[in-house]
Order: sequence, then structure tokens, then C-alpha cells
Amino acid sequence: MARAQCCSNPPTLNPNGGAGTVEELGGLSTYISGSTNSKLAVILVSDAFGYEAPNIRLVADKVATAGFYVVVPDFFYGDPFVFEKHAPNWQDWLKDHETLKLLNPKASAIGAAGFCWGGKVVTELSKSKAIQAAVLLHPSFVTVEDIKGVIVPIEILGAGIDDITPPAILKEYEEILATNVHEVDSYVEIFPNVAHGWTLRYNVDDEVAANSANEAHNKMLEWFAKYLK
Repeated sequence: MARAQCCSNPPTLNPNGGAGTVEELGGLSTYISGSTNSKLAVILVSDAFGYEAPNIRLVADKVATAGFYVVVPDFFYGDPFVFEKHAPNWQDWLKDHETLKLLNPKASAIGAAGFCWGGKVVTELSKSKAIQAAVLLHPSFVTVEDIKGVIVPIEILGAGIDDITPPAILKEYEEILATNVHEVDSYVEIFPNVAHGWTLRYNVDDEVAANSANEAHNKMLEWFAKYLK
């Protein structure tokens, strides 16, 4: 199947996982972690498996411990990607989940990170002043024209083994951002020996895989710490 890497290693969803809580925010069920008193907010936009995936909640909790108010919205309205159900018609599923609603936490600065499918969403946000910093982790469906429109500091963390956004495309992103007419700060890194989806769909008991994912998570955190003030 085309774009098989987007569907590989599906997680076992857990609606009760994580140290945070699930509440309704902006009309969406949302996983929330961190203090509501924080003036620095981060929106995590999931891959196709949605906000109940354990690893994205682990990432949210980690970002929250650094002092951020973190939200992971259910942009799929309870219909995350399920391989057996959606794989034969994955393009129809994508079309059904194109329209997204940005949440606006009451914060002085907002960052957004997108994983795989979420990378396209965050790229769209980075074309406006809705957010102050962006991070893309193994993004999908992001075009060169999208990158030309970025107007906020953006970090792109890609995989060396990626059929969706291969290293050659990531290098092209890097070149475009280096000459961006908006003169935004940018950083692009290609992680060797990892495949698309490695920052979320890894086995927590696999030390090598977990360490590689954590390295990317830490770079994301450093980017937000630098640009969200």
C-alpha cells in the first residue's frame, strides 16, 4: 500500500493514559498536561493514530514538565486512523480530516509541533502569526510551496529512512528556509538509521529506539525554550 510508513507500528490506543487529563477545549476532546497558569503553551498535533496514542501523551507530559501548558486535541473527532478499517481507502480518510480548528490557549506565546500527518497542519499554522514557533517531526504531505510561506521560526526533524518525506526533500526545505524572504530562523536535521514515524511509534522497551526518539523530543523542547518567551 502507498505510504505504508504512515501506518507502520500502530500503537495500542489508551483513552486513560498519561499524567494529564482529558477535557473539552474549543469544542474538541483534548489531552491537557501542565499548569493552566503557564503563559507558554504548546499544541501537539498527532499523527494519524490520534491523541489517545500513549507515546504522544508521554511527549506532552515531558514538555509540560519544562513549564509549558500542553494540549493534544482530538482533531479526528474520535475517528483516528485504524489500519484494518481505513487502509484500503486511506485517501478518503485524509479528506475527511482536512478541516481543523486551531485552539487558542490563553497564553502570551504559543508553539506547535506536528508529527507525520500533524506536520502539514503545523506548517499551515506557521504561515500565520497564530503561533510563534513550529516544529515538524517526520512530516507528511508538506510541499515546497508550503515551506516558502513559513513566517515563524521552524525546526524540521526528519528521518534518514523515509518514503514520505525523504532526505532529498528535507534538504530542499533547508535550502528554501535558508533564503526565506521573511528571514525566519530555521533548523533542519536528518536523523540517520531511523524511519518515518520514529519519534512516536517506537517501542519504549527498545533502548536504542527510545533514545533516538528522546533526542528528537529534546531538540523540540530546546526550540520552544528558545522562541517561546
